[in-house]
Amino acid sequence: MQLGAIHVFPLKSGAALALDVARVERRGLAHDRRWMVVDAQGAFITGRQEPRLVLIRAQPQADGLLLSAPGMPDLLARSVSSREQVTVWRDRVDARTASGEASAWLSRFLDRECRLVFMDEAARRPVDPAYAAAGDEVSFADGFPLLLISEGSLAALNARLDAPVPMLRFRPNLVVAGAEPHAEDGWQRIRIGAIEFDVAKPCARCGFTTVMPDTGTLDPRGEPLRTLATYRRGPKGVMFGQNLLARGDGMLRVGDTVTVLSSRR
Repeated sequence: MQLGAIHVFPLKSGAALALDVARVERRGLAHDRRWMVVDAQGAFITGRQEPRLVLIRAQPQADGLLLSAPGMPDLLARSVSSREQVTVWRDRVDARTASGEASAWLSRFLDRECRLVFMDEAARRPVDPAYAAAGDEVSFADGFPLLLISEGSLAALNARLDAPVPMLRFRPNLVVAGAEPHAEDGWQRIRIGAIEFDVAKPCARCGFTTVMPDTGTLDPRGEPLRTLATYRRGPKGVMFGQNLLARGDGMLRVGDTVTVLSSRR
């Protein structure tokens, strides 16, 4: 098995950036989901509420985040020194506020009042201790630093659909080539290249999977969630892909060997 693709999402719910090489840090891949859109109360806004977020291409720069979107001028968003408490699910995070220009740009594109915030090194967000070790942290991702899916799992789903869907409907960081469909369900610890990972838990899927990344609109058929629910539903929801915790840092490269070190009984 090999690492077939690497994706980062610098803006939570924004467009993916495909990489050939990425650095693994304690919060996940470098630059992944370090920026987030919040509402007037500081609560996170995602593609579940605002599907057009997926149309925003956010590119990390040395001095900020370059934002581009259909019908909008490009804007370099910068974080400022002020901080605010923001909410991601049940977590409260002390984040840095972005410049007013960035918030105005986003508010115009989404047609609602919102702000942009940044998770710097001073911000802390621990992973759920039921699945993590002491000191494990996560970015503004939903709950875990990394998400992995195999190409085989997507192929098995697409074989059931009238029209295939791309992998980006599921927004994984790491895509494994050469695995049997849903082989990742049985993995407990793996190594990719020189870095080891714990496979923490399956990823429960939601309506965000029905957002089409090229249009920022909902799939009129409710796919692929509707079909997934017919064969991937468990006690805790519809599962597809696995959440990972890195047990080291360093570089990952497309083509790296993927080795299963231990499996679930």
